[in-house]
Amino acid sequence: MTEVVSVRFKSRGKSYYFDPAGHQVEAGQNVIVETSKGLEFGECTRENSFVEDTKVIPPLRPIIRLATADDLKAAEENRAREKEAFQTGLEKIREHKLDMKLVDVEYNFEGNKILFFFTSDGRVDFRELVRDLAGIFRTRIELRQIGVRDEAKMLGGLGICGKAFCCNQFLDDFQPVSIKMAKTQNLSLNPTKISGTCGRLMCCLKYEQDAYEELVKNAPKTDSYVETPDGKGTITEINLLRQKAKVRLETPSGDLSVSYYPLSEIEFIKTGKQRRAEVIAEAKEREARGEKPSFNLRRNVNEKSTPRPTGAANPDRPPKDRKPPTVKAESTPGPSPEGEEAPKKPRRRRRKRSNGGGTSDAPKVE
Repeated sequence: MTEVVSVRFKSRGKSYYFDPAGHQVEAGQNVIVETSKGLEFGECTRENSFVEDTKVIPPLRPIIRLATADDLKAAEENRAREKEAFQTGLEKIREHKLDMKLVDVEYNFEGNKILFFFTSDGRVDFRELVRDLAGIFRTRIELRQIGVRDEAKMLGGLGICGKAFCCNQFLDDFQPVSIKMAKTQNLSLNPTKISGTCGRLMCCLKYEQDAYEELVKNAPKTDSYVETPDGKGTITEINLLRQKAKVRLETPSGDLSVSYYPLSEIEFIKTGKQRRAEVIAEAKEREARGEKPSFNLRRNVNEKSTPRPTGAANPDRPPKDRKPPTVKAESTPGPSPEGEEAPKKPRRRRRKRSNGGGTSDAPKVE
């Protein structure tokens, strides 16, 4: 076990482990820590604690000191200088006519480096921009391109739920989100309803995914043929959270009724594909006997469900206009003017293919 202190450099940033180096730090206190880029001003998010050695990435940087009044004043001055640098960066971007959007500007604690964050649809040649900014601020300039999710995390805002963005509040890392999660949770696949302000799929789709996957394992699928307390029927809809299913029941008269049942009262019989094949076969038998089928099946459904042999022509489709095969006219050899018989054509024999799969039409003259 290793003793660590969690420190975050921005209110929206990720927390990192640091060696307390003999300091007792409480959550919410500001500290000065040593990083690979020099001294940095950060906020403690978790007091001294012990974690497993596998969770610590060496080398573990130490905490230099607790933030003093002078450190807090220097941090405030850096925040004010960041606003001025942001306006200057916007003016220079418009002056160079670059296709980029400036998102945020950060000063390091020592004030010898300025970091500009921007978004762009493609690659941007900002070498001239860097030269102008370095000539104005007389310090090291770094431009970093970020994605639209990082932009939303930096700027913040309100989501469609009415609350602040999760990425701006508590999310440290962006988890991969796919459209399959929306399908599993029976959500609308309309992109405007499942996408966040950043234009990507909402991060909250990941929160309940594990619970939905566990519920799906024990629930029957839609279109399954099941046994209910009121008879047999087909599942048309499933509510995983309430553990209920909407079942279309069958009656002897052929009428259909819909009811909701808990999944615990439903017994699975067969899949929808197997049941559909049985219903189609039953409808054909009734039709052959001149009876009315118990289900209102369209004729084209029966035709589509019946497999057609390979190579059979479709009677409903008009034949295509095809050109008649061209036949080469061959002259029949007759007697020559001198009375001699015409020479016979050489015999042609089809030779076998090298792979043994059939014969070849290439003639071979003996």
